[in-house]
Amino acid sequence: MNEGSFVTPFAARFELRVPVVQAPMAGGATTPAMVAAVSNAGGLGFLAAAALSPEKIASEVAAIRALTDRPFGVNLFVLEPAAPDEATVRRALEAIDPLRTDLGLPSGQPLERYAPDFRAQLETLIELRVPVASFTFGLLPAADVARLHENGLYVIGTATHVAEGVAWRDAGADAIAAQGAEAGAHRGTFIGAFEDALVGTMALVPQLVDATGLPVLAAGGIMDGRGIVAALALGAQAAVMGTAFLTCLESAIPQAWKTRVRSVSDTSTSVTRAITGRHARGIRNPLMQRLSESAHKVAPYPVQNALTQELRQTASRAGNGDYLSLWSGQGAPLARKRREGLGAAELVGQLEQEWHAVATRIGALKR
Repeated sequence: MNEGSFVTPFAARFELRVPVVQAPMAGGATTPAMVAAVSNAGGLGFLAAAALSPEKIASEVAAIRALTDRPFGVNLFVLEPAAPDEATVRRALEAIDPLRTDLGLPSGQPLERYAPDFRAQLETLIELRVPVASFTFGLLPAADVARLHENGLYVIGTATHVAEGVAWRDAGADAIAAQGAEAGAHRGTFIGAFEDALVGTMALVPQLVDATGLPVLAAGGIMDGRGIVAALALGAQAAVMGTAFLTCLESAIPQAWKTRVRSVSDTSTSVTRAITGRHARGIRNPLMQRLSESAHKVAPYPVQNALTQELRQTASRAGNGDYLSLWSGQGAPLARKRREGLGAAELVGQLEQEWHAVATRIGALKR
């Protein structure tokens, strides 16, 4: 730790030089190279493993461990097995097939499996004894949290409003990731309607701090040192940053996606369930708009997500941003002040300098 730095208990526990957690971004962004670079630079890197098989999780964790001996985390989506009826699948494909035709793909077909086995994924994290495990989309039973603790894992639950944070506290979580409405990608809401859970980061964080008594990590709209200081002032113990890392050199998303993130305005994103079947914030494009026109045909997650996957993968290979799921938060325009192709470690270094400068300016740091 730098002398004179404001150190939160969470940062101290994981020996973070800068109180930043790199968000686990599904879709290819969080490569082992990114996770390790962030951790090595003094933040906490996170692997998005929700879409990965247990075998792939094991190989990615091995790759991370080959690159760093620092703490890191792995994120999973809490999901029940998907067994959609044929009518649901066919109805979804009726809306998806015209877009597949645009990309030269044949009509879509029902799939044997729509998502990896969550229970098998969870067992893999326990076997691997990863340092930190975070969970989104649902609530783990207290018995599962206890097993994670018995095997040395630190558990973070995602909450989009106070009741979810309290539920995670009661299940035994060590910390809460407060997902504000500004955040990019999938909404983690699991209690009540998603529309009622679009609470902004500034309102959500202090309420969760007060209600749970646990370390709270602020996620949503934080892009620079100003945001980090604001999060700490609200009572958060670290800032979770996703969109800021989305355009980094180590991010494996298509260049077309990175380009759009760097060229949007503050009003360029919307929250939609049309692409994956679960509400998520992303940059508006023809994929989002056309699927939204047939909202009544959208299958629930993970079915819709799996049925649009080949379409999006084809667009990715072609560099066609019109048919990608361009997940991004509302703070994306602030990415333009960063050099294009910036490495994740260099970004962490810049964030460290920025938050120290801002904190010093407002008198929060004494040197």
